[in-house]
Amino acid sequence: MIDLDALDVKILSLLQKDATIPTAEIAEKVGLSQSPCWRRIKRFRDGGLIRKEVCLLDPKEAGLGVTVFATVTLVQHSEEHVRQFEDIVERHPEIMECYTITGNRDYLLKIIAKDIEAYDNMLTEQFLHLPIINSVNSRFALRSVKYSTELPI
Repeated sequence: MIDLDALDVKILSLLQKDATIPTAEIAEKVGLSQSPCWRRIKRFRDGGLIRKEVCLLDPKEAGLGVTVFATVTLVQHSEEHVRQFEDIVERHPEIMECYTITGNRDYLLKIIAKDIEAYDNMLTEQFLHLPIINSVNSRFALRSVKYSTELPI
């Protein structure tokens, strides 16, 4: 974990809003010269705080109009079943996020698909036939109220 001071937080807040902002502009906005600002950003990258810089696409503009939140329950929690399931999750790009969760379900998945039929095909062809899966419960998002990738630092 990297200790952050007030300047670090300002720099990271700017980068979370727009990772393409030039270092000189960040330095000006936070009241630093360019070299110390660059060194701080390099420290964030080298320390693993900044994992990667990406381009965020609009799913609807990309033809992906359905967001599904699915909970999955495994038949048993053996290391082999967990490994098999997590390997399957890694191989499916439409599964955007996967979390192990508490309660009466084992996993929560966020899935983006072209349409309901595409989701149904993925579910039936890739998951429901697997002997390690006990159940899948799907909830379809009607609309997005809030979406953010900015961490509340």
